[in-house]
Amino acid sequence: MNIGAVADATGLPAKTIRYYESIGLIGPTKRSTGNYRQYETRDVTTLRFVERARRLGFTLKEVGDLLMLWRDGQRASADVRGLAEVQLRRVDARMQELADVRRSLQELVDRCHGDHRPDCPILDQLSGDATGSTAA
Repeated sequence: MNIGAVADATGLPAKTIRYYESIGLIGPTKRSTGNYRQYETRDVTTLRFVERARRLGFTLKEVGDLLMLWRDGQRASADVRGLAEVQLRRVDARMQELADVRRSLQELVDRCHGDHRPDCPILDQLSGDATGSTAA
């Protein structure tokens, strides 16, 4: 299977597929006589695994760790769970940060009159101007 077919099958750009190969997330591919990469079904399966893990926010290093665990029939599920728990804590922290950002934005929007007047509490806040004078 050529890289275009793999890109179609995985939804990943060819550049990303080549990058994942270069950092070892998928093994080196066989080459055709014309030196084109030739992928196997297992490469597509691995790339789908990588993409799903990336969508869950795992770092490339963590994806590599997950791949090693996936391939290890003697793995302990506790190791996999541990990686997932770390990611879950990061997601929870990010969600809290986003909730704080949303709350701040909502307060600014609520304070803004949104009319023809030039004074704007949103711009004042962004500029650090506590006096409320909007100057460019």
